Amino acid sequence: MKSKISLAVLRGSAVALTAALALTACGGGDSDNSGTAAEEVSAEDVQAALEEGGDITIWSWEPTLDEVVEDFEAEHPNVNVDLVNAGTGNDHYVALQNAIAAGSGVPDIAQLEYFSLPQFALADSVRDLSGYGAADLQDTYNPGPWNSVQANGGIYGLPMDSGPMALYYNKEIFDKYGVEVPTTWDEYVDAARALHKADPSVYIANDTGDAGLSTSLIWQAGGQPYKVDGTDVTVNFSDEGSTKFTETWQQLLDEDLLAPITSWGDEWYQGLGNGTIATLATGAWMPATFSSGVAATAGKWRVAPLPQWEEGGTASAENGGSALSITSASKKGALAYAFLEYANVGDGVQTRVDNGAFPATAATLESEDFLSDEFEYFGGQKANEVFAESAKNVPEGWSYLPFQAYANGIYNDTAGQAYVSDTTLKDGLKNWQDASIKYGNEQGFTVSE
Repeated sequence: MKSKISLAVLRGSAVALTAALALTACGGGDSDNSGTAAEEVSAEDVQAALEEGGDITIWSWEPTLDEVVEDFEAEHPNVNVDLVNAGTGNDHYVALQNAIAAGSGVPDIAQLEYFSLPQFALADSVRDLSGYGAADLQDTYNPGPWNSVQANGGIYGLPMDSGPMALYYNKEIFDKYGVEVPTTWDEYVDAARALHKADPSVYIANDTGDAGLSTSLIWQAGGQPYKVDGTDVTVNFSDEGSTKFTETWQQLLDEDLLAPITSWGDEWYQGLGNGTIATLATGAWMPATFSSGVAATAGKWRVAPLPQWEEGGTASAENGGSALSITSASKKGALAYAFLEYANVGDGVQTRVDNGAFPATAATLESEDFLSDEFEYFGGQKANEVFAESAKNVPEGWSYLPFQAYANGIYNDTAGQAYVSDTTLKDGLKNWQDASIKYGNEQGFTVSE
């Protein structure tokens, strides 16, 4: 999966993007695009568009789409698809927003990460696909990605991939020090203590303040700090799920049990490689990064279910993933939807999986070929069994803010202070909450606790 790359980029450059999006989200959008959300397009219309053919443009950084486009064009020779990489992360979104604002050069289809999709949906920049029959696809996808393409009562994309979480752990390190792999977060704290006591250079994990990790673990704990109803937004980190997270993670911070290393840098890769970072809780797209970035540790790592907040629980969460959406400016809606169905529901799904993508479709996740795949990097483990089970157990009801990129961008200045000062994580989340509310209200949303 390549969503991991763009997520890392966005953490450092989200503020400018969201400032631009917020202006259109609250009234600055192109009035000509209003009403496209209610468009009704039948299956017959889609088939007719395929037979007529034409040109469509897709903006995506995802390399597994290359072969999907080739196969689609071979099957439908009247259709020409222009697949454009307009950049990853912030570069992609800013270019897309600039094209939308200019009313020129807007692609027919755009890849949107789940956390960014609500911003474009609220701005009427992408179409509600309910009228295309997308609502009938609910059972096609697992709950996490399906929930992530919904906003304001509409469906604004078809899930392209997903990031159900798991616990990656260095089996060699756990075996060396006789520490059991944790199945609950309380056991995780105990394991952190045991590993660090056995070898002060070993940490259970690295963390210098990560908005995506924090919200994912709150999601797993059943928290719902964000509620969104159009431009009416609630932000409140005092719910039970948020409290479970802060109380547990505060122990790790108080006892200096987390390596002060930021993810995706050279020091992080080194820590994963030399055993000083013993676990990683993240999405199912991570195996490709292990194989390419930490190749020397092949055979040492394994995959386990995410530790639980309650003993005997099964809940997981999503971390990463993206959708393909049809822009409101497109004049080829039916033809664009034909490609979405092919890529995200039809034959294109298996093509992408064969090239390393992690699927969002339930049938693929349940297939014997997928589940029986043995990962040489993880000592021959059938890791997809863990990922697929995780995907089934993502709690429903999670929402992202319609300005989530901005919120993530200020995490380290607010909640992140708990990692570098005497501020508690509970107080840090409250500061993050207050800053998010203030910003949202300044941008024209109605935001409260």
